[in-house]
Amino acid sequence: MFVWSYWKTIFTSPASPSDEFCLSKSDKEEYEREERPESQQDILRRAAKDLPIYTTTASRAIRYCDRCQLIKPDRCHHCSACDLCILKMDHHCPWVNNCVGFSNYKFFLLFLLYSLLYCLFVAATVLQYFIKFWTNDLPDSHAKFHVLFLFFVAAMFFISVLSLFSYHCWLVSKNRSTIEAFRAPTFRNGPDKNGFSLGCSKNLKEVFGDEKKYWFLPVFTSLGDGCNFPTRLVIMDPEQLTVSSQNEPTKSSGANQPFPARPLSESQNRLLDNESQWVEDGSEEENVKSGAKKHVIVSLES
Repeated sequence: MFVWSYWKTIFTSPASPSDEFCLSKSDKEEYEREERPESQQDILRRAAKDLPIYTTTASRAIRYCDRCQLIKPDRCHHCSACDLCILKMDHHCPWVNNCVGFSNYKFFLLFLLYSLLYCLFVAATVLQYFIKFWTNDLPDSHAKFHVLFLFFVAAMFFISVLSLFSYHCWLVSKNRSTIEAFRAPTFRNGPDKNGFSLGCSKNLKEVFGDEKKYWFLPVFTSLGDGCNFPTRLVIMDPEQLTVSSQNEPTKSSGANQPFPARPLSESQNRLLDNESQWVEDGSEEENVKSGAKKHVIVSLES
């Protein structure tokens, strides 16, 4: 299983955005002719109006890759090492010489898990000889130094892989990538590190799939297509409510709209199929007076 997972992590090609996120020939020519960023953004907004895009740059601009010449889907980033836009990119891993993203993130997690178990197995089987080495019960030969080296290497790798695996387990439970952990994606209400989180159980299913019997096998079972992700709107505090209300006219101002207004398609939102819509209780003013710090709205489309 260790070798199988490692093989799949290395040789699974990183998934890239589909053709629908590429600009048409006319839009691309018009974009290249324009020199003003405002005019370029107008072209991108027009091209992205029917795309399921809900995140922007920190300056509220459409995320566009000049290198690949396409509009970036949510959670997609350009990898300078691979020179590609990678869907749900987590990081570029030199240990596997590949990008870890939507297409092979499950394989990477299983590779870490089986590496951890393999190191534990080696350390446990060598432990008795390691103890005999320190008590001088081990026969005096060159092999005893090999035992010492093997135990220390297995123990050090176990500690290193354990910390990395624990960190990625935490990321999965929060439905974040490594990039999003350091730089929160920007939604309508500003940066929100929990914007893609649906709860620990559904976050696990998004990566490992619906059927638990396949969770520990290095076969692709992740949900979705890597371009569309269920989102939820998290209003952080009363101050952000004020900022959000001030920006509300901008969101419905046609050409000046900061990003497309098309709601998330339910057919692409399998994790929320059985969820009922959550509505805030009370007005915003009442929530501010009561000192509420967080109000969660799960936005669904029937």
